[in-house]
Amino acid sequence: MRANRPYLHTAPHPTSGSSGNTVLRANVLSVVAGAIEARWASLSVFWQAQIVGWGAFGILDLVNRRLAYGDFVVALTLTLLITPCLAVLTGGVRAVYAARARDNRLGLRTLVLIAGLSLTSAAVTVLILFTLRQILGWSIPRWSPLEEIAIPLIYYFLVFSGWSLFYFWIRTDMAEQAERRHALRAEAEALRAELEELRLQLDPHFLFNALNGVAEEIPERPAAALAMLRDLTTYLRHSLDGINQTVVTVEVEVMGLTAYLGVQKARFGEQLRTTISVTAEAAQRRIASFLLQPLVENAVQHGRRERVLVVRIDIRAEGETLRVEIENTGTLQERSGARRRRPGLGVENVRRRLALHYPERHKFTLGSRGDTVIAALVLVGEPCSGF
Repeated sequence: MRANRPYLHTAPHPTSGSSGNTVLRANVLSVVAGAIEARWASLSVFWQAQIVGWGAFGILDLVNRRLAYGDFVVALTLTLLITPCLAVLTGGVRAVYAARARDNRLGLRTLVLIAGLSLTSAAVTVLILFTLRQILGWSIPRWSPLEEIAIPLIYYFLVFSGWSLFYFWIRTDMAEQAERRHALRAEAEALRAELEELRLQLDPHFLFNALNGVAEEIPERPAAALAMLRDLTTYLRHSLDGINQTVVTVEVEVMGLTAYLGVQKARFGEQLRTTISVTAEAAQRRIASFLLQPLVENAVQHGRRERVLVVRIDIRAEGETLRVEIENTGTLQERSGARRRRPGLGVENVRRRLALHYPERHKFTLGSRGDTVIAALVLVGEPCSGF
């Protein structure tokens, strides 16, 4: 005997259609937004500024027309028709300025050109407005026919004149910035070539003495010779790598200094004592590569070694500021009867690199205190690495 089963009817979900429509609308909006974004990105900076600037002006113009006509629909219609005309007219004015006004300075000829084009553009705008009002049968309440022409003509003449002056101000500023960037690139390339030459032209006396010291140590102290050779290799690698790495961490810079001082200590033995102090925070800060090397070389080469030459390097960070002190025993005055090597090239190189990497954000002093010479650096912020 077969049991009767109830018939089940499954109806479509009442919201499935609306959900599909919502997804479809979302996809359409996404496509439209993507197309608008792509179109906006394809516009030049000038036309992007035109659209934003005249759009903001159109809002102000709408308020003025609403007060003049007393009818929002009339004011909105005229604003929507006139604002694009203003953008097109100023685009044409810009083309004339680019072709005629070769100089960015506002001389007499340029001012006359601005006045003539502004008056012409204002007259065209007033003509368009007058034609639209005649076609649509609109007029400004309580204004005479002369006022309907003269007042808008003066108003738009001032608008176009202001736009022209602002355009020349922006163009002059951009030209000055481009000139500064060009000068900076030229200086950077010159300095880069100078740095490459400085790093590739190693002091032949230093290299000769280092290799000679390695050779002397090999028979009796092979371990010391190997350590000296490793320090020399590390120093040479740091020097050559710095050509392409213009900015490194303080830790990397100190590794090169340590290797250099290690080679010098192997040469001078107990006559040279060195101390390097770097705070943990300063070790991870960025610094222009090979910036401290010339100062340390000066400290070793020109320091007093009658008994013991002491070289102290102290690097610490204080907020955004990096403070460096390189101190050595000796004086800045030239000793009698001794011919002193000229340290000017290294110091001048440091000054030029500071001006490039830390423009107006650094301080460099070279002075003496008692029987010691101190080179002090104050570096604010991150170094520029634009070359």
